[in-house]
Amino acid sequence: MTDGETAQRCGLIALVGAPNVGKSTLINQIVGAKVAIVTPKAQTTRTRVLGIRMAGQTQAVFVDTPGIFLPKRRLDRAMVHTAWREAGDADETCLLIDAGRGLDAAARAIAERLKQSGREVVGVFNKIDKVRRSRLLEMAQELTAILPCRDVFMIAAINGDGVETLFEKLAARLPQGPWLFPEDQLSDMPDRLMAAEITREKLMLSLRNELPYDLTVETEDWQVFQNGALRIAQVIHIARDSQKGIVVGKGGDQIRRIREASQRELQTILEAPVHLFLHVKVRPNWDEDRAHFRELGLDYNV
Repeated sequence: MTDGETAQRCGLIALVGAPNVGKSTLINQIVGAKVAIVTPKAQTTRTRVLGIRMAGQTQAVFVDTPGIFLPKRRLDRAMVHTAWREAGDADETCLLIDAGRGLDAAARAIAERLKQSGREVVGVFNKIDKVRRSRLLEMAQELTAILPCRDVFMIAAINGDGVETLFEKLAARLPQGPWLFPEDQLSDMPDRLMAAEITREKLMLSLRNELPYDLTVETEDWQVFQNGALRIAQVIHIARDSQKGIVVGKGGDQIRRIREASQRELQTILEAPVHLFLHVKVRPNWDEDRAHFRELGLDYNV
């Protein structure tokens, strides 16, 4: 290095926690762009998602992990395994807790396992806008009694309250080393998978009850025309024939609304005209398909 030149820094920061504590909202807020889909439903995130942010000579790579819960099926086990694997590989690990729910059984179980791992952990209470300030100090004390934390932060990811302070502290701790990605890259998710996730988000927002957990979306075809427009064909895989009418809706109204919403967002993200085509197929046991696990970067054999 020459005089006055600053060494590059780069590192991984894993966000772990129970389902629906706001990990995806936080990573989008930090990056300043949508890199992870967000819904009010638990278990929205099925794979690890990277969000990359530059700060001077520092490249902070945030890892949004699936929510940690008691797994019941192979896909669930793979999701939870991914979350713990990413926590183990990261330079910094943040335990996110929904301040509205406090130190419930799920948060306590995750904190206990992190303590057993011996890793240094940063505690992050999210959604503080929903809790009395006097309660926040109590929860911080409850957490540190279970898991000695390097720091405890209070944030509201939805509006950015406290997020910059959290980011600056984490980025300053990252080790010296070369950047892992080009400085203008925001995520490593392939466009085809990102497009499928956007459509799955719209399905989860539109469909009620348990159906969103019984479906997945696959981008089957991706064509780029000479004028820059895109033709994207996707398949919505459902587990049972009885679910098809719910996804399609009366006269096709439901799937048309989903297609239009997804198409609008894809046009914004991809900065190009998008012609989106959706098809619904019954595919029993899609969540046992090895190829689907590979696409999501999940370990089939856990």
